[in-house]
Amino acid sequence: MDGEDQAHEPPRLGSHSVPVLPMDSNLPVERVLQARSHGRRHRRYNARSPGNVVREASWPSTNLRSIFIVCADFVYAVFGSSRQLAIGPVALVSLLVSNALGDIADSSEELHIELAILLALLVGILECIMGLLRLGWLIRFISHSVISGFTSASAIVIGLSQVKYFLGYSIARSSKIVPLVESIIAGADKFQWPPFLMGSLILVILQVMKHVGKAKKELQFLRAAAPLTGIVLGTTIAKVFHPPSISLVGEIPQGLPTFSFPRCFDHAKTLLPTSALITGVAILESVGIAKALAAKNRYELDSNSELFGLGVANILGSLFSAYPATGSFSRSAVNNESEAKTGLSGLITGIIIGCSLLFLTPVFKYIPQCALAAIVISAVSGLVDYDEAIFLWRVDKRDFTLWAITSTTTLFFGIEIGVLVGVGFSLAFVIHESANPHIAVLGRLPGTTVYRNVKQYPEAYTYNGIVIVRIDSPIYFANISYIKDRLREYEVAVDKYTTRGPEVERNSFVILEMSPVTHIDSSAVEALKELYQEYKARDIQLAISNPNKDVHMTIARSGMVELVGKEWYFVRVHDAVQVCLTYVQSSNSEEQKEPSFLRRFGNNGSSNNSSYSDIQPGNTLLKEALLSGEK
Repeated sequence: MDGEDQAHEPPRLGSHSVPVLPMDSNLPVERVLQARSHGRRHRRYNARSPGNVVREASWPSTNLRSIFIVCADFVYAVFGSSRQLAIGPVALVSLLVSNALGDIADSSEELHIELAILLALLVGILECIMGLLRLGWLIRFISHSVISGFTSASAIVIGLSQVKYFLGYSIARSSKIVPLVESIIAGADKFQWPPFLMGSLILVILQVMKHVGKAKKELQFLRAAAPLTGIVLGTTIAKVFHPPSISLVGEIPQGLPTFSFPRCFDHAKTLLPTSALITGVAILESVGIAKALAAKNRYELDSNSELFGLGVANILGSLFSAYPATGSFSRSAVNNESEAKTGLSGLITGIIIGCSLLFLTPVFKYIPQCALAAIVISAVSGLVDYDEAIFLWRVDKRDFTLWAITSTTTLFFGIEIGVLVGVGFSLAFVIHESANPHIAVLGRLPGTTVYRNVKQYPEAYTYNGIVIVRIDSPIYFANISYIKDRLREYEVAVDKYTTRGPEVERNSFVILEMSPVTHIDSSAVEALKELYQEYKARDIQLAISNPNKDVHMTIARSGMVELVGKEWYFVRVHDAVQVCLTYVQSSNSEEQKEPSFLRRFGNNGSSNNSSYSDIQPGNTLLKEALLSGEK
C-alpha cells in the first residue's frame, strides 16, 4: 500500500494541490467518506483510487463535516469524561475500514460507502454495550508508562508527517519513522524555501507565545490565541503576496449533510469481526490519549463514560453518513494547547465548525497548509515526554523498560502495534508479579510484640526452631507453587538472621502470617494441605496467623482447620510465637522418650497436650464459631 500511496498524486483544485488538514488525524490525514447527500459525482470523485475508500483529502470539507457530524463536539461533550479529547476521523481507523471493505465491494460502488456507514453504526453499538456493561476496567491494564511512551512516539511521528508542508514536497504516508525519514531524505532535491520560511516563522511565533503565556500569568491568553494568530498571519501573507510555491487549502463546498439512516444491513454479520477490531483499536487509542491528557491536566477519567460517549457519537454519526471515528491525537493536542478545561470547548468547537461550514468556507481557501502544519507541530512538541522517561529511569527501571518498549515499537512498527505491544508487556508484568508474589521472613522488633520483614528491619530477630513467613498477596493456582518453593528455602535460610531462644538442631515450626492474603482458591488450599502433610512427615508443625474472614471460610469449608488443628490458628503472630516457644522450651528441657516431641504435643488428645488457651487466657485463638462456618 505504501508504494501505491506514494505513486498516487492527490487531485488538484485550480492551481493548488488539494489540502490535507493536518489537525485532522494522528497520522497523515486520511479522507472521510463523502456524505450521501452530496451526490453521486462527489462519491465517484472520492473513490477514484481503487481499493481505498479513504485517501488523502480530496475534499477538505469532508473532514470538517465528519468532525461536526460524528458528534465529536456535541454528543461526546455530554457523555464523555475527557475534557480535551477531540474525536473524528483518524488514519488508522480509515485504513482498517478500507482493508475490510475492499474484499466486499469496489471502492467505486455505492455499496462501499453504505458498508462504511454501517460499520460506524456497528462500532457505535459495540462501544455503547461495553460502556453500559461497565467494561471500562479493561483499560486499567494500560499503565501510565505505556501511555507516556505511546504518546511521545506518536508525537514524533505526527511531527515528521507534517514536515512535508514545510519542505514543499510530498513524503511517504506512514505511521513508522523509518519510511518517513527515508522519504524526507530522498526528496531533498525538491526542497522549496517559501513554505519552509513561512512555516518556520509561524512555528517560532507559536512557540514564543506559548512559552510567554506559560511563564507570565497575566499573559496566559497568548497560549489560547497562538493558533488563531498563526492562521491569520499565514492567510494574510498568502492573500496579499500570492506565493506560488505555497500550497493552500483551496475551495471548500458549503453546507451540512442531511439526516439519513443506514440502509444496507445485508452484510452486517460479515462486518461484525471488523467492527470488533475497529472498536478495540479505537478504544485503545481514544482512552490512551484521554488518559494521557487527564494525567497531564490532573483529573480522573471514567473509562465507561469514554466508551459510551464514543459509541453514541459513532451511532449518531452513522445517521449523517459518517464512517467510524475515534479520538484524534493531533486535534486533542491542539485542544489541550488551547487550554481547554471542560467539555464546553467541544460544544463551542462544534458550533464554530458548523457556522464555518455554512458561512466561512470561502475564507478558508487562502489558509496555507504550512500554517496548519506549524500549529500541529507546536502542539505535539509538548507531548514528547522525555522528563517522564528520566523520572522512570531514576525511580523504577521496570516502568522505564515499559516506556522504552512502547515508544520504540510505536516509532518503528506503527501506532497500533506499539499500543498492543505496550499493553501486552504491561499484562506480562502484572502476571509475573501475581505469579511471583512478595514473601517476607518476619522477625520481632526489640522491646515490642511487632513482627516485621527482617530485610527491611535488620534489628529484628527470629527465634531458634521457628520460621515466621508473611505472604503479601492472594494465594491461587498460579502462585502456590512459587510460595511452596519459597517456604522450603526460608525454612533453611532463616538461620542467617539474628536468633534467640533455646538452641535446637532444626526448625520445628512454620508460622504463616496471612493478614495480607485477601483471597485463597481451592487449588491453593489443596496445595497447603499437601505442604502440611510434607511438614508433618518431617516433624514440622504448621501454624496460621490472622487470616481474614473470606480466607477463614474457604479454609474451614475445605476441612483444613480440622486437619491442622484449631489450636494452631491464631489472631496475632506474637500469640503463635509464644505457643511455639513453649513447645520448643519444653521439648528442649525434657528427656526425649519418643522420636518426636510433636507426637507428645500433637493433636492426639493425650493428657500431655497443651494449647495456647492453657498458657495465656483471653481472645487470642480464632473463634471456633467462625472456623466452623458461621458468617
